[in-house]
Amino acid sequence: MTMFVSAAMLAAGCGNKNAEFKYTVDQFADVKVIRYQVPGWEELSLQQKEYAYHLAEAAKWGRDILWDQNCRWNLQLRHAVEDILENYAGDRKCSEFEAFTEYAKRLFFSNGIHHHYAEDKFFPGCEPAYFEKLLDAVGRSEEAGFLVKYAYDPTVCPQRRSTAADGDIVESSSVNFYEGVTRDEVEAYYASIADPKDRKPISYGLNTKVVKEDGVVVEKPWKVGGIYGPAIEKICGELELARRVAENDIQKRALALLIEYYRSGDLRKWDEFNVEWVKDTIGTVDFVNGFVEDYNDPLGRKGSWEGHVNIKDLKASERSAILSANAQWFEDNSPVDPRFKKAKVKGVSAKVINAVCLAGDAYPATPIGINLPNADWIRRDHGSKSVTIANISHAYDYSAEEQPASVLNEFAWDDAEIARSKKYGSYAGEIHTDLHECLGHGSGQLLKGVSSSAMGEFSSTLEEARADLFGLYYAADQKLVELGIMPDAEAYKAEYDSFIRNGLMVQFNRVELGRPNTEAHMQDRKLIAEWCLQQGAENKVIEKKVRDGKTYFVVNDYDALRGLFGKLLAEVQRIKSEGDYAAGKALVETYAVNIDPVLHKEVKDRYAALNLKPYGGFINPEIVPVEKSGVITDYEIRYTDDYLGQMLEYGKKYGIL
Repeated sequence: MTMFVSAAMLAAGCGNKNAEFKYTVDQFADVKVIRYQVPGWEELSLQQKEYAYHLAEAAKWGRDILWDQNCRWNLQLRHAVEDILENYAGDRKCSEFEAFTEYAKRLFFSNGIHHHYAEDKFFPGCEPAYFEKLLDAVGRSEEAGFLVKYAYDPTVCPQRRSTAADGDIVESSSVNFYEGVTRDEVEAYYASIADPKDRKPISYGLNTKVVKEDGVVVEKPWKVGGIYGPAIEKICGELELARRVAENDIQKRALALLIEYYRSGDLRKWDEFNVEWVKDTIGTVDFVNGFVEDYNDPLGRKGSWEGHVNIKDLKASERSAILSANAQWFEDNSPVDPRFKKAKVKGVSAKVINAVCLAGDAYPATPIGINLPNADWIRRDHGSKSVTIANISHAYDYSAEEQPASVLNEFAWDDAEIARSKKYGSYAGEIHTDLHECLGHGSGQLLKGVSSSAMGEFSSTLEEARADLFGLYYAADQKLVELGIMPDAEAYKAEYDSFIRNGLMVQFNRVELGRPNTEAHMQDRKLIAEWCLQQGAENKVIEKKVRDGKTYFVVNDYDALRGLFGKLLAEVQRIKSEGDYAAGKALVETYAVNIDPVLHKEVKDRYAALNLKPYGGFINPEIVPVEKSGVITDYEIRYTDDYLGQMLEYGKKYGIL
């Protein structure tokens, strides 16, 4: 699972700001594009650098897969847009072409026509006739009619992952995971092939498209020789080169299994790979590569393609190691029912990393924390890896420092809240991320016979809420002070302030007026904050205040709020452990979806006045082989500030579908 909540700078590790380095390199629409640095690269051996290089190449070859997964016509549109940007010979300084260029940037940022976070379709700012003129000018007149309709018609593929309460969420979603089938047909198909008694169930459907052929529902695998075969063949080639220079035998075995999985499509091999991958806790270079997170699938089964390459930050990982070493204590003292606790927590491997390459579903927008594998039985029997991505968090912070306005000053109630945030907020936020990723996702267990997909379309929201609640509950625990992780018993309050402020108000600047709250992480935060607001209303644990026509949410009783976090954690864990779909559905639909329209408009207006971009994403540094006399003697990290240039380069170099 991944955590997308914006976080602040780590107190230790690679947080030394380079004053000469400009982090924000482009801004458009509601987005800013940021560069990140890679501390520790020069300390790697030549073999480690070569290993990271080939893993990064393997990650980049998966780019087209995600584009196609997001919507079946995305690649056709992207190829046409790339053609225009590279070959159009007309006026490039007119307002229409500038509007087209902004649309192209948004398209690249979102890996398709749907907003990367809100999931609704966005549209070009230039007129349809002008877009058609551009297509004609580069020799794409035969496609123009279709592509203009695809880009401009609001009824064509309106939402990537549908959350419609009335209607079929499979038929109404634009993702390219299903074709010609209904939700009932898909669920009946998987019910017919799943074995509920299997102690080690595979993630049915993770790497396939479901279609209907001659009236029969079948799966089409994503593998070499199947869908996405040419791209996966390239990925396998680079993984094989990486395997030859891996740091240890565990990495070599894991990569061999991953390649075998890609060639066969056998999900048992995917599980074998993950079991082996979890064992590698000594390597400096690590990676994610595959069909991983199921957030984009309305039914929570299909994995979006994702790539990530990173190196361990040894100094900053000391804190994560302390949490990992005490994982059993946190599990034993959790406020959930003992039936849902792990009797023995297996191998929670926690570390702080620095990203080297982002790809697929992690590019340009990326998580700040990762906990994998997602399979509950692997977590139960073999453990998991949990990471906090330090250089990404730092880049967010340093980019924010380059901006003159402050969200904190606008939405915090008083000087005391602002001061508390400035003193503790960055660090407390990182501790919450650590707890969320290192311990939260790995905590708890399902009752025997309960399927990991029992929560259906609500699974992602509830799982993120569970991990967030675990982190919030323990952020206030004296144990963190005793372990030397929290500086004192007051620091957690800054994170409580921030979470409530964001969950009830600030995050809605990201949602269009009149639209519901649909993204899983945003739903998670709203669910928690809204539930606590209502449950604590009688005692004003959280109080809504209005001053000068502006709304604020203020925490009055931090101890009571912690109690509410614990109570909700116990209930969410019960829902997941028992597979109580009805209760999970009720929680999400009651607290996570609907936004007060008056408050929504107020938040949008106040945020707009700050002239800030609510979303951030990244461009990758380049890993460049250095040759002398025909022999590679080094791999250099080179930083670019050309966002559009990197997108076009990736299209030419790694475009294969």
